[in-house]
Amino acid sequence: MGARFLVTTAIPQPGMQLLEAAGDVTVLPEPPDYQTLAELCASGDFDVVLTQLRDVVDGPLLARAQIRGVSNYAVGYNNIDVEAATAHGILVGNTPGVLTDATADIALLLILGTARRVVEADRLVREGGFHGWEPELMLGSDVSGRVLGLAGFGRIARATARRALGFGMEVVFAPRPPGDRPVSDEELGEFAGGVRQVGWDELVECSDFLSIHVPLNEQTRHLVDADVLARMKPGAILVNTARGPIVDEAALVEALRTGVIAGAGLDVFEDEPRLAPGLAELPNTVLLPHIGSATVPVRAEMARLSALNAVAMAEGSLPPHPVNPEARA
Repeated sequence: MGARFLVTTAIPQPGMQLLEAAGDVTVLPEPPDYQTLAELCASGDFDVVLTQLRDVVDGPLLARAQIRGVSNYAVGYNNIDVEAATAHGILVGNTPGVLTDATADIALLLILGTARRVVEADRLVREGGFHGWEPELMLGSDVSGRVLGLAGFGRIARATARRALGFGMEVVFAPRPPGDRPVSDEELGEFAGGVRQVGWDELVECSDFLSIHVPLNEQTRHLVDADVLARMKPGAILVNTARGPIVDEAALVEALRTGVIAGAGLDVFEDEPRLAPGLAELPNTVLLPHIGSATVPVRAEMARLSALNAVAMAEGSLPPHPVNPEARA
């Protein structure tokens, strides 16, 4: 019998072609709810399930699952209980190193867009409110010369730093908030002398733009809460291209509404696709529909890698990009 793949949502080419060349592919007509996905994984009809971030693959589902692997069409995998998967000998694969530049572009776009109030300005023009140049029309914030604080300093944060330095920003970072560790000049490489490490508390208080680049885990859930927002500069702007639950969205809405901070640029939300009440009505925000990786080449490469992961796991091999290689032990 050939490999059997369950695809919760069709992915771009060449992903589907690679799966179809390796075995039988079942693509669900619409994203499954939790119970449906759990029953399909427990049915014994599939070797590997190719999931999206919205698919919850938790411990109870994995305990019943009769599959060899889960290939996540994403770099992140906070939707999957990796510890439970490992305990049940189920491999997990992801698509790392693909969307670094695309997501950094979105981070910089959000920095510029919020600072220069592009959404408000665009709406003004479209609604007929532009009556000619005026001295104080749509005044925004400068970017050059301002402090960009990076929460985390992994690949996407570094790519964002590279872009920000080109715009004349001062870049500071905290490598693993809320904890801390020293980062040597050798580890900084090209950034040695160009960026400065500070503690998490100082990062919060000194940043004109605070950009989030940490993974979602128990330590970073609501990393940015009401207390952190209160300690930011009144003119500061929060940018999040990482994971929505890192920010307490209800607290953010209140901070934006009351002028605790000046604005926010978000590509991710705490309870996607739903927004915290009041967020969409706030003018001092730029809100994007989780498009950090949304370029044609990036999504195609993500599809290729997730398909290769799925094919390898179906064949009983270690995938090219395993999250838990120890599951094969």
